[in-house]
Amino acid sequence: FDFCQAEGKKRPSENLGQVLFGERIEPSPYRFTFNKEETCKPVCTKTYDTRKPEDKQKLDFLKKSMLLNYQHHWIVDNMPVTWCYDVEDGQRFCNPGFPIGCYITEDGRPKDACVINSEFHEKDTFYIFNHVDIKIYYHIVENGAVGARLVAAKLEPKSYKHTHPENPDCSGVPMDISNKANGEVKIAYTYSVTFHEEKKIRWASRWDYILESMPHTHIQWFSIMNSLVIVLFLSGMVAMIMLRTLHKDIARYNQMDSTEDAQEEFGWKLVHGDIFRPPRKGMLLSVFLGSGTQILIMTFVTLFFACLGFLSPANRGALMTCAVVLWVLLGTPAGYVAARFYKSFGGEKWKTNVLLTSFLCPGIVFADFFIMNLILWGEGSSAAIPFGTLVAILALWFCISVPLTFIGAYFGFKKNAIEHPVRTNQIPRQIPEQSFYTKPLPGIIMGGILPFGCIFIQLFFILNSIWSHQMYYMFGFLFLVFIILVITCSEATILLCYFHLCAEDYHWQWRSFLTSGFTAVYFLIYAIHYFFSKLQITGTASTILYFGYTMIMVLIFFLFTG
Repeated sequence: FDFCQAEGKKRPSENLGQVLFGERIEPSPYRFTFNKEETCKPVCTKTYDTRKPEDKQKLDFLKKSMLLNYQHHWIVDNMPVTWCYDVEDGQRFCNPGFPIGCYITEDGRPKDACVINSEFHEKDTFYIFNHVDIKIYYHIVENGAVGARLVAAKLEPKSYKHTHPENPDCSGVPMDISNKANGEVKIAYTYSVTFHEEKKIRWASRWDYILESMPHTHIQWFSIMNSLVIVLFLSGMVAMIMLRTLHKDIARYNQMDSTEDAQEEFGWKLVHGDIFRPPRKGMLLSVFLGSGTQILIMTFVTLFFACLGFLSPANRGALMTCAVVLWVLLGTPAGYVAARFYKSFGGEKWKTNVLLTSFLCPGIVFADFFIMNLILWGEGSSAAIPFGTLVAILALWFCISVPLTFIGAYFGFKKNAIEHPVRTNQIPRQIPEQSFYTKPLPGIIMGGILPFGCIFIQLFFILNSIWSHQMYYMFGFLFLVFIILVITCSEATILLCYFHLCAEDYHWQWRSFLTSGFTAVYFLIYAIHYFFSKLQITGTASTILYFGYTMIMVLIFFLFTG
């Protein structure tokens, strides 16, 4: 965008998480001195001559951004500068950004932010917010060091057509850019800043007013209650079925004194000679199990730290940094789990197993990420990750994660294979004709519904925080939902596994992985629905980016639930 630039100032340094999320902080041309108030101070003036093609292109880009309601995000002292305005039922909403401008349609309807001022009434016209009134709130520290701390920064975007850009007076008509305007367009950017003492807000709780006005906190409690009810219901079901049927079955087996009764076995007892037959594609299953363990532990630890408040929104990029570092360090459990399962499946090719564990899933994620980055580079986006960071991520993966996976696999292969309580028969037994709900596909599709029901409200907020730039700070809720999800996945899988073992189908390994893993497919369907119903994304590149990043999330979620 062609706004005022800061001359010769260095960019603030950023951590890994910010770079990965594309949060690039630029220095600002607006200069403040503490307690020195400014009124209508000019920053710079931009002139566009629509007869020149490069000027016309810049102006058109500006118009397009106003049409799509692009936002400025400003930071003062690590606090977002917020724009607070009244919404219905007397509440105030604080938005951590403010729009570039707004548009009045050809039939005179104000769009987005144009409703705030009745002077915006020209049809088919753009109004640019080229003046800001900034209010900075501080509180004087009573004890210890003498000084003041900033507790809030708020602004009001205004639009003025400055007649004398050299010494502006900030009054008069708004700065309008007619859609059909020709000739010269002059936009002067100005600001006013005032300082107010605020005795009530403590420095430690200065984020509260932003978080309070974030919408839908009350829905959260409702959704948690909802999920807990589902979990209690499921747990009750599982406990009932497990206790009743298993108890009944075991009691029945214990009653059989005479040997001739014991000949007529039924249900899951019949498949004891085949239950530990190694699954088809055992290599792939063991690799998935290894990677899934890695992601499960990573998610648990990250959310645990986030609950304790280490990864708050004030600590920019900390969440992503923490997740990436943990993921790299957790190569050992991945290698260990994959090796143990592969050995118990009777696998011999241990080198292939280790290599696949350390390269298959991370490789898919990295390839996807790299392609997305190429698209961002091609579009000239600021969210593109610099080459140095890509090299750094590769170094983390090859120099730390891979050796740790090898160490884990070494210990996994050294231990004896998991002992099975029953011998496997030489000849595989025939599987009888299955009823509809014990066939593989219907069972797997049913299994994914319940875990998805627990998380889908949280999913809405997480997708909002990724794509609509709302802050996500409800890690307590998320941790609770995470625990609920783990329980639900396990219980739904146990239940369905029991049903099809009773139907004498002993291929349970892949089915149990895919039953809860199918939740990821529902997640994908939900993400597609979210794309069409909530986001107004235009353009091929943006669409490819959305689905590219969504596929990474779906893969990680699939491994984790499975």
